[in-house]
Amino acid sequence: MTELTAMKCEACKADAPKVSDAELPELMRQIPDWTPVVRDGILQLERLYKFKNFKQAWAFHNKVAQLAEDEGHHPALLLEWGKLTVTWWSHSIKGLHKNDFICAAKTDSLLAS
Repeated sequence: MTELTAMKCEACKADAPKVSDAELPELMRQIPDWTPVVRDGILQLERLYKFKNFKQAWAFHNKVAQLAEDEGHHPALLLEWGKLTVTWWSHSIKGLHKNDFICAAKTDSLLAS
C-alpha cells in the first residue's frame, strides 16, 4: 500500500491550496501511470485503463464510481469498449489538490481487487 492509498480525501473549498510546482514531481512519482493534462487551462490527472471487453471496463467503472462516492470526490469517467479513461481534478480550485493524487492511487489499487 502506498502512502497515498492510506489517506482519506478532505473537504476541499475554493480557497484550498493547489498542489505546488515543487510538490508535483514527488506526487507524480507515486502514481507513475498517470499523466498530467491541461484542459481549459486546468491541470488534471488522467489515466487510460484497457480491458479485454466492454463488460470488464464497465465493472471497473462501477468500482471507480463507488470509490468516488466513498471519498466524496468525483472524477470524469469515459467508458468505451475495452477502455475506461479516468480524470481527477478538484473542481472547486480549478486544479490539482492532494485529494486527486489520493484518489488516483486508490483507483490504481482497485485493479488488484
